[in-house]
Amino acid sequence: MLSLFLIYNSCENKIDQNLNIATAANMQFVMQELTKAFARDTGINCEIIVSSSGKLTAQIIEGAPYDIFVSANMKYPNKLYELGLTVDEPRIYAFGKLVIWTMNTQLDPDFKSFYKKHIKHIAMANPKTAPYGKAALEVLKNKGIYSKLENKFVFGESIAQTNQFIISYAAEIGFTAKSIVLSKNINGKGVWKEVDSSLYTPIAQGIVLIKNRKINLAKSKQFQDFLISEKGKEILNKFGYTVNDK
Repeated sequence: MLSLFLIYNSCENKIDQNLNIATAANMQFVMQELTKAFARDTGINCEIIVSSSGKLTAQIIEGAPYDIFVSANMKYPNKLYELGLTVDEPRIYAFGKLVIWTMNTQLDPDFKSFYKKHIKHIAMANPKTAPYGKAALEVLKNKGIYSKLENKFVFGESIAQTNQFIISYAAEIGFTAKSIVLSKNINGKGVWKEVDSSLYTPIAQGIVLIKNRKINLAKSKQFQDFLISEKGKEILNKFGYTVNDK
């Protein structure tokens, strides 16, 4: 019995030593590369939990065992800070960019294509929980076309689900993050075009350390420092993000 207890505790300790990073879906692929580079430099392994920023925030409020929250905006990290659930104030680590994307290489990924008769579904992330969905909605309203196309929109719970709609042809075209189409997993699939950034509020993305698991606080700070280091910025740039130089 004693040996089983020691084995259980040993496994539990190894799990505790990993950093649990709650990651917005637009950061899914770049986070894989960031955590690999971080592990090479520090020997610290990371577990990545991917969902919409809104859902991750709800999970953190409910006590989910996350060490770090890497959000797609500042709204949700600020909310956690105001609730006293974070170590300190959130920091902006990058600014995201929105694109229109389609698997149909014969289709021009622009707003004119939205009106074509054979375009039955236009995918976007849920604006209520996903910052990139909110940005897409802002674009459509600024162009005055949302109400004209309202019946065509299908909403993913996150950018990750929205991507699946587009990849599977469940939606003929849609909005996603530039980091997705530049990732190794997706690059070369379909065609995309960047949305004019003047049509939406800059997508300032924030990182914040969660109080929940103080056991990993020192390691969490190491990862935060890595994310905003020159090496971290280089990786973010590669995925199309504009880095915060402050």
